[in-house]
Amino acid sequence: MATAAGAAAPTTQDDFYTFDETRLEQLRQEKPWMADPKFIKKVMVSPGAAMKMLMHAISGVERGIKTGGVPVEIMGLMIGRPDPEDPTRLVVTDVFPLPIEGAETRVLADDAELGENLELTRKERFMGWYHSHPFEVDIHSHCFMSAMDVSTQLGWQRLEDRNGNPWLAVVVDPLRSIAKGRPEFGAFRVYPPEYNAPADETPDFKIVTNDSARVERWGSCWNRYYILEMEYYMSSTAAAVLGTLSRSFLWMSNLTHAPGGEQEAREKAREQIGKMREKIKGMVDHGVPQLSLQRLQPSATPSSLSGPRGRGGPSRGGTRNGDAETAAISSDVAVDALLHQVTQLAKAEVFNPST
Repeated sequence: MATAAGAAAPTTQDDFYTFDETRLEQLRQEKPWMADPKFIKKVMVSPGAAMKMLMHAISGVERGIKTGGVPVEIMGLMIGRPDPEDPTRLVVTDVFPLPIEGAETRVLADDAELGENLELTRKERFMGWYHSHPFEVDIHSHCFMSAMDVSTQLGWQRLEDRNGNPWLAVVVDPLRSIAKGRPEFGAFRVYPPEYNAPADETPDFKIVTNDSARVERWGSCWNRYYILEMEYYMSSTAAAVLGTLSRSFLWMSNLTHAPGGEQEAREKAREQIGKMREKIKGMVDHGVPQLSLQRLQPSATPSSLSGPRGRGGPSRGGTRNGDAETAAISSDVAVDALLHQVTQLAKAEVFNPST
């Protein structure tokens, strides 16, 4: 989240801090996103922009509780550009909080003074908006698009996309971010009214036939938008500093929670086991009574430890299918369970060594 919730670990790439203005202008003229409703697939977010969005969302929670006892939603605009190196990718470099709080509302693109100030200082444009869903922590993330969100985003997209500026929507779940100890963001684009999404396809491209499950996770407009993969990027210098801080302090965080015991983790494990069961059943039905050890060996490394971006990233062996994919799923489940147990044993040894 990345999926709807949470993004991948920061990517070290200094190239995101510069861009070829000529190629960017050419991309804006070509507008390839106008021909494909799902053309934009990924978002790269700077740590500074992510931090500002999260702090803004948390401030809305704090002010709302202090004044009325209920967290309030906040809104802001994002600055960035499509990536000339990969036109299917958007780059968010910074954000501007807006003095808007309260219930769901529309963000209007009529602040000329703010836009003029931006043009005087930056070569990027406003390229999206963000807002928060400060709802009580539940099994699922609250990063989804409501009917009002879809309507607002559609208005922006129809105006900006045709002007060479593909528009992005980001939803922040501040209470879940606090509870989980990690940013919970969701990046979205909506479908044009004339586009019909595949039957029963949810925003994460899964086929879900249970209507109550679709609405519970993605809202009543579950078939009118889709989620984008989200990653962070940072300079090599910033990555080195973060690595030092992580080695010095993050071990304390690892000892204060047990992610494997959370409801979210149990639901994920149940889903993976169900998927593995279906694949094994399919192989048996096609005359493959048992897994070949020789074929399993190359894919025995779990996807959580392979690929360029960690969990879910492609392995060097290419796309897995059949028994190899089943082995990868089972490895994921086993490694997650093992890591949870090792963490629990370490905590027991540190805090209760007499047992």
